[in-house]
Amino acid sequence: MADKDNFLHLARPLGPAHVGAQPSTAPLNVVIQPQAIFSILDHSLRRPQDQDRVIGTLLGVRSEDGTEIEIRNCYAVPHTETAEQVEVDMDYQKQMLALHLRANPREVLVGWYATSSDLNTFSALIQNFYGQQGDGTWPYPAVHLTVSTIPGQDIEARTYISSPIGVTAERAADSCLFIPVPYEIKYGEAEKSGLELISSAKDREDRTQGVLTDIESLERAVQHVLDMLERVSNYVNNVLDEEATPSSALGQFLMNALSLAPKVDAADIERDFNAHIQDVLVVSYLANTIRTQIDLSNRLATAALTLGSGDALTGTENTSKEGGDNNRRGGDNRRSGGNKGRQQNRSTVEA
Repeated sequence: MADKDNFLHLARPLGPAHVGAQPSTAPLNVVIQPQAIFSILDHSLRRPQDQDRVIGTLLGVRSEDGTEIEIRNCYAVPHTETAEQVEVDMDYQKQMLALHLRANPREVLVGWYATSSDLNTFSALIQNFYGQQGDGTWPYPAVHLTVSTIPGQDIEARTYISSPIGVTAERAADSCLFIPVPYEIKYGEAEKSGLELISSAKDREDRTQGVLTDIESLERAVQHVLDMLERVSNYVNNVLDEEATPSSALGQFLMNALSLAPKVDAADIERDFNAHIQDVLVVSYLANTIRTQIDLSNRLATAALTLGSGDALTGTENTSKEGGDNNRRGGDNRRSGGNKGRQQNRSTVEA
């Protein structure tokens, strides 16, 4: 992250009124979200082998006065660059910008990026294109973000705004003065966990890292807290033993941190923590039980539909046939019984 104290902001005098209104070059601060850096690095990895750098558009939010810019998103823009000329697909840039602004209405165009720290005439041409009126960032300055992607070296980012220079309007269109501005990379707790997980893969040969379970994440977090407490305790002991130089600022920070600690006994904290762990385990067990029951019910219903339909139809046919046979047998029995009764009656009359 760049140091804000190392930058000197210069505001050039405005040109004559007949030259036309010029964009603002007031001092500003730039905040970069990590997902924008990852998108730029991914674009650099997918570039053709014969292409030295890639460029793209930066999207984000801007304060009302234009002094604070937050870069949240970016997308790649096709371009071809040789030693003599540079060509940027402006139609693609306008269409993608319209789509992104439709999907994210709160974001605006803030500038462009390049995966090279070099600033040349082509950079000035692209900078003037993004800072123009109409489809550009005018009257606000366009932010130019450079990200070095040299293999084997640390990633270095820089941010610039520009000021037009030149004795004529034609000369000023293809030249500009890049002014460095401070920047800061900010991320939340959720993003910090993801960044730590990704950075842990650098120590492995296959450059991969599996996702940790909840228990493993909790164990790692507790171990991290214990390591920090041990480091602070060693520093305090060294200061008391006059082996380390005391720092009033660090001492005040430790006092403020300790004053925020709740006045609760360690036994109560341990009891509440164990109760919370038991509640979590019970909820997890019930969730797994319900999930298993639902899965079993689905399997039984599927089996009944696929296997039970044919058996049910066969059983119905057999039952109907057996019923018909029984009815026929009953009719025969009744007929035979009637014949016997008639024979007995005849024998009685004759007697």
